[in-house]
Formats: sequence, C-alpha cells, structure tokens
Amino acid sequence: MRALPTLLLVGITLAVAAPASAQRFAGNAPVCMQRWQWGGSSNISCQYASWDECRASAAGLSAMCLSNPYVQQPAHPERSPRLR
Repeated sequence: MRALPTLLLVGITLAVAAPASAQRFAGNAPVCMQRWQWGGSSNISCQYASWDECRASAAGLSAMCLSNPYVQQPAHPERSPRLR
C-alpha cells in the first residue's frame, strides 16, 4: 500500500518532466531530413536540393528524407487538350 503513492508521484513526475516544443522547418530547399536523437526527440533540416543528396547524408543514421511542405513549388502550366 505504501508503494502506490510513490509510484503515482513518479508517474506524474515523468509525465511532466519535459515540455513539448514545436517543430520548426529550417530552410527553403525542396527536401528535408528528419533525424532522431537519443531520448526520442527529432530534428528536421531542410537544406537538400535533391533526394539523392539527402539519402547520402542520411545513410547510416537514424534518419529519413521527406519533402518540404513549406517550399514554394513552381506553378505547372495548364495543359491544352490534345488534338486528334
């Protein structure tokens, strides 16, 4: 019975130990790399011009490449209908 209050106190302490922080995307390159660190935190770096460049940097790391959702994409010209 005495262990229950102690376990409750430890559980509450672990739950509020670290405040959550917002993830910020840095850079205006089309490809980002998300890298995880020890303890479960991650860092996103958007500085890669191509997928191959990002994959080469992520090789051997706990990381993955993803497209930058905030980069300005070039406008695609409207396609004209095909004439037969």
